[in-house]
Amino acid sequence: MAISYNRLWKQLIDHGWSKTDMMHRANISTNVLARLSKGEPVSMDSMEKICTVLGCNIGDVMEFIPDTENGGTNP
Repeated sequence: MAISYNRLWKQLIDHGWSKTDMMHRANISTNVLARLSKGEPVSMDSMEKICTVLGCNIGDVMEFIPDTENGGTNP
């Protein structure tokens, strides 16, 4: 299952923030920002910080994308 942070990038646009602005406001590391940019998993602690500064819930910033193999289900 893949992770999409497209909703996060939309939130940043809506707030008029750059990725760097969010990084500083949420007090997350450059490593976390790089992982987000690559669509890689990050800690729930990092997601909580991001959601707090954006004033939103986790579903507003990320979503899981089912794998197309096996119709998105595990064997």
